[in-house]
Amino acid sequence: MANIEKRETGDGKTSYRVKIRLKGYPVQSATFERLTDAKKWVASTESAIKEGRHFKTSEAKRHTLAELIDRYIKDVLPTKPKNIRVQTQQLEWWRDQMGSYALADVTPSLIAEYRDKLAAGITVRGTQRNPATVVRYLAALSVAYTQAVNEWGWIDASPMRKVKKPTESRGRVRFLADDERARLLKACKESNNPYLYPVVVLALSTGMRQGEIMGLTWDVVDLNRGRAILHETKNGERRAVAITGHALDLLKELGKVRRIDSKLIFPSKENAPQKPQKSIDLRAPWEAAVKKAELEDFHFHDLRHSAASYLAMNGASLAEIAEVLGHKTLQMVKRYAHLSEGHTARVVESMNNKIFG
Repeated sequence: MANIEKRETGDGKTSYRVKIRLKGYPVQSATFERLTDAKKWVASTESAIKEGRHFKTSEAKRHTLAELIDRYIKDVLPTKPKNIRVQTQQLEWWRDQMGSYALADVTPSLIAEYRDKLAAGITVRGTQRNPATVVRYLAALSVAYTQAVNEWGWIDASPMRKVKKPTESRGRVRFLADDERARLLKACKESNNPYLYPVVVLALSTGMRQGEIMGLTWDVVDLNRGRAILHETKNGERRAVAITGHALDLLKELGKVRRIDSKLIFPSKENAPQKPQKSIDLRAPWEAAVKKAELEDFHFHDLRHSAASYLAMNGASLAEIAEVLGHKTLQMVKRYAHLSEGHTARVVESMNNKIFG
């Protein structure tokens, strides 16, 4: 029910004070100079309240994008410690660029405008941002918006749903040829750092990420069964990793002379009692080994690509490669499909022989 009260000031000006009272909802009020505007506002506001649109719109006008991002960084990101540093940086970029806008004014076209600005930006390395980076920035903002929609009730729907993401490249596939692998392993074995060779062998034989390997502790490795259980992975799911052959032999040798002051398999010399445990930093010895092996355009993560490529070339299906690497979908391993074409052809040939003789 609406009540319109006519008011006159000392200088003869007239205004109309409107109050809307609907059972179960807070009182809404506004002031207008014309009676027709007041009546229009009553009609539209009552309709919006009954349809559940009014208060969501009010919240969207009341809060800015900066408030949304600040609350997400403060309240939500601490529950995601693995993502906190990177996502904070990404969200702060959006806040610096668009933070002053009310949520009601942040449209898909406005986000697209700043998406293009982000894509055209230059990184600290002096190169233009690649599409994959832009996609990650959009994903961070999208997650924050989802929180505002589902749990805070600040907006009715996320504008991110209508913002197109840049097309990412198929992904870099750089793997070691046989002679390159032999040179690298030789250089690692000759390194002054005793951990470099077993770490590289583990990466090549299991496809584990560098962080997963460096975070290994003796309590998650079963030397008898030849496996490790990874509790902290990139996709957040626990994963069992098979460790066999030469890699398992190397771990067994390391297990004979374990450090008593650290559970880490590859601990830093800086570890001390009552301090957080740190794994050893292999950056310098790794770079020295790559240089000695005369490898071009090769990074540590390419050891993971190499493991996946070897699996593909030895007949593993994309589903099997995804399981070994810990990917939830086949999308990430499709880059290795061309390497398993021979295996696919053999499967098709076998099927045809059984059907047609």
